[in-house]
Amino acid sequence: MMSSGGQRPVLVGVDPEHPSRMVLVWAADEAKRRHLPLHVLQAFKPLTRNGAWPRTWPDLQQRARLLRTAGEEALDEATRFIRERHPGLPVSATLADGDPVDVLHRQAEGSALLVLGSRHLSAARELFTAGSVALPLIAHASCPVVVVRDPEHITQQPAYLVVGVDGSPASQSAVDYAFEAAALRGAQLRALFAWQPSHLPAAEEYRVEQESRRVLAETAAGRRESHPDVTLTHEVVRGHPVAVLSEASAHALALVVGTRGLGGFTGMLLGSVGQGVLHHARCPVITVPGPVGLGGETRRASG
Repeated sequence: MMSSGGQRPVLVGVDPEHPSRMVLVWAADEAKRRHLPLHVLQAFKPLTRNGAWPRTWPDLQQRARLLRTAGEEALDEATRFIRERHPGLPVSATLADGDPVDVLHRQAEGSALLVLGSRHLSAARELFTAGSVALPLIAHASCPVVVVRDPEHITQQPAYLVVGVDGSPASQSAVDYAFEAAALRGAQLRALFAWQPSHLPAAEEYRVEQESRRVLAETAAGRRESHPDVTLTHEVVRGHPVAVLSEASAHALALVVGTRGLGGFTGMLLGSVGQGVLHHARCPVITVPGPVGLGGETRRASG
């Protein structure tokens, strides 16, 4: 999806049942920072007669009309709110019929960034139910996906972002994106490599830790020249990656992780670490796809 000016927009998905202004604020502010248009999208599945009680066709038609009216009103309110916040920002909106995952996935193919909200649910409900929207989109989207469940910690000084590093190509893409995001915000960047000691001899533990430091330094090498104003710190931390990254997110503007990595972020959809930080992080989580997509094509790491 391209804007009329040929730019890839920031795409924000609006939950029709639980619209969040915090999500709209994050998406609008990011579009403003990047000088990109913003597109607001709401999708809902067509109603069927399946359910606990029989539904007649007129009942379904009436329900569909009510949902569409509510959706249109929600989109009007969202665009009005965004224009009041950023009067000069180009904003468009679409109300689409269809499965939200399918609709958002198609629209994300031409977008610079996809922004979603996430309610505070139990781990089982949020991460493994069929109704989850964020996980399948993160697993397959060709652009970075942002999940905004908690606000940015803008009162923390100096402000900083956190990026998880594991040496994989996806983690390299995440570092690229994190440097750019930090530069746009005038913020610092904390690059973390988390590893878990597993009852190794002291000499072997030392070797593993030194190798972790080498991977961390090499991953960040060369990025400072492109973003000389970004202050970078390297940290190798002992502990489970989910716990380490979630704790580091407590005062961060955002937590950036790669998806489809070869190290700590590999797994069924996003990986146990990625799923864990989505549930436990205390700031917006930005997931960045690796350099190779599902079909082998090159994937964009940033907008």
